[in-house]
Amino acid sequence: MRLFVAACTAVLTSLSVTSAVTLDDCIRTAMAKNPDARAAVHRVNAAGAMLRQAKSAWYPRVGLSASYTRTDNPPQAFMMELNQRTLNMADPSFNPNQPQDTENIRLSAGVKYRLYDGGQRERRIDMARLGEAASDEQRKALYNELIHRVTEAYYRVLQAQAFVGVREESVKSLEESRRVANKRLEAGAAVKTDVLNLEVKLAQAQEDLIRARNGALLATAALNMALGEELVTESGLPTPARRSPGAKPPPADCSEIESRPELKAVQRAAEIKRQAYRSTRGEYGPTINAFGSYDWDSEDLNEMESSYLVGVMAEWSLFTGRQRPNAVQQAESEWLAARMEAEAVRNTLRLDLRRACLQATEAWERLTVTGKSVRSAREALRITGERYEQGAADVTILLTAEVGLTATRTRDVAAYYDYLVALSNVERAKGRLVGKWTADGEQ
Repeated sequence: MRLFVAACTAVLTSLSVTSAVTLDDCIRTAMAKNPDARAAVHRVNAAGAMLRQAKSAWYPRVGLSASYTRTDNPPQAFMMELNQRTLNMADPSFNPNQPQDTENIRLSAGVKYRLYDGGQRERRIDMARLGEAASDEQRKALYNELIHRVTEAYYRVLQAQAFVGVREESVKSLEESRRVANKRLEAGAAVKTDVLNLEVKLAQAQEDLIRARNGALLATAALNMALGEELVTESGLPTPARRSPGAKPPPADCSEIESRPELKAVQRAAEIKRQAYRSTRGEYGPTINAFGSYDWDSEDLNEMESSYLVGVMAEWSLFTGRQRPNAVQQAESEWLAARMEAEAVRNTLRLDLRRACLQATEAWERLTVTGKSVRSAREALRITGERYEQGAADVTILLTAEVGLTATRTRDVAAYYDYLVALSNVERAKGRLVGKWTADGEQ
């Protein structure tokens, strides 16, 4: 039984180790672990707390206080004794000008409530609500960029690993050509320079392979940095795919930017400035507050005498030395500037989408061309290799065919993954990437 459990554990462990990390896995990890993404969530939470603070203005303010005082100041001593209900003006020793040291302990409960402020509270709540919405749009914008960044880094790792595959096949092909050249040299059908030239080219191919492998390691490190966690290993991704025969051309629509969270965020910011302008204008009106308190006074806490105070107070500032008109002008200018900034962002996002669509079209056209070139270069190398083996072709032509195939395959791999990255970039420029994922990183 123990052997059976151990075997099952080994199998499950091997499956978990060898299971490839998918793009969705990387995106989920980045949205949960990336420091920028986590900071964006905290900013949204802070904006929500500000909204709740603004709503609290509709509640009364209730407080408790306690104090101890001692004085021989005539008016204060007189009032203390009045509050304690101990003042006896008929006492022969009563001298209001020379009171004895008087002590008082006061306990108080107070309440305040604003009855009217000309709509200022509603405007502050609206501003806080818009601030929360703007912060959430900024979070979505960061997620939109992060998803594309992770997608690009993921495909760059696959691209780098595909480059390694191209270089490995180039080394194998050159080793085979060298074997053929040595065989011909032994048969007296080739010269020593053929072998030497092939060995030089093989050494160069091996150097290129070393650089390609190092590039794959660097690409993996860049992906893990974007994730915020060491999730991906050198062999932890799926085998790089060759050209997908079902690849579709890029979308033709390059005008949809209304879904971009960046645009929505600046629009919310402009609306906040408009509400701030209205709030500044509302400061011309009066405010009305109700207040009340219940107090207990005593000299030694043995006999507490109670009293209450209630009232309503209206305030209206009529002249502030031109402070309010200038504040209104400042708020209006900031609102108009925010509107212009939102329009500038709209233009920038429109250009961003146009550029992304052009890059996708370019990558698609390159992909179409390189596919045909690879087939031609592969056939040319096959024919040249057969001719060289038969002594009908020079080694220089063989090397040219080898280099041509490697270069063409490298361009084809680059075009394929550039196209996948370009498609993701188009979705980013339309603001659609974040729409496929929730804040918890689930599709």
